[in-house]
Amino acid sequence: MESSSATSGGSTRREATRQKLYEAAVTLIAEQGFSATTVDEIAERAGVAKGTVYYNFASKSVLFEELLRHGVGLLTASLREAAERTAREGGTKVDALDAMIRAGLVFIDRYPAFTQLYVAELWRTNRTWQSTLMVVRQQAVAVVEDVLREGVAGGEFSEEIDVPLTASALVGMVLVAALDWKSFQAERSLDDVHAALSRLLQGRVSGCG
Repeated sequence: MESSSATSGGSTRREATRQKLYEAAVTLIAEQGFSATTVDEIAERAGVAKGTVYYNFASKSVLFEELLRHGVGLLTASLREAAERTAREGGTKVDALDAMIRAGLVFIDRYPAFTQLYVAELWRTNRTWQSTLMVVRQQAVAVVEDVLREGVAGGEFSEEIDVPLTASALVGMVLVAALDWKSFQAERSLDDVHAALSRLLQGRVSGCG
């Protein structure tokens, strides 16, 4: 029987291997598409044997499905942490949403290839992982919904707002604006993009208020 330290070490090594496979897969699939990417290429890019891929994932589809879970899980955690940090600091719910926008931009700045894949997959309906994608998407949106509901309950936001749709719109705004930033306005800084989206959030686009 393995000692707890040996078991921990094995888990750490496996997680490191899976991380390398995630990074290799997301880069290759972003470059050439899911169908054109082979397990051999993923293994080669990750610097591991082909058998290592199948040891960790039953198939390429399973690898991609777990990649989606992993990536959106990281995004969700960063959004939640931003909201909780704002609450600890005594900020308003608008402050929390603003902090979440920045957290989303930081995530996308760090993982642009994953974000590109994620947005592309949202529009597909013929993938085996579509149900998984919908579940993890809702987990991310639900974090924003929670802040909106708390704002409504506290009188900071109007009771007339459609919480689910507004939350989806805010998440979508960050994703689309960030992809446009990365693809067509790369000269802009993260602070610059965040400031523009912050103005939208706070209703200051018209110059009033």
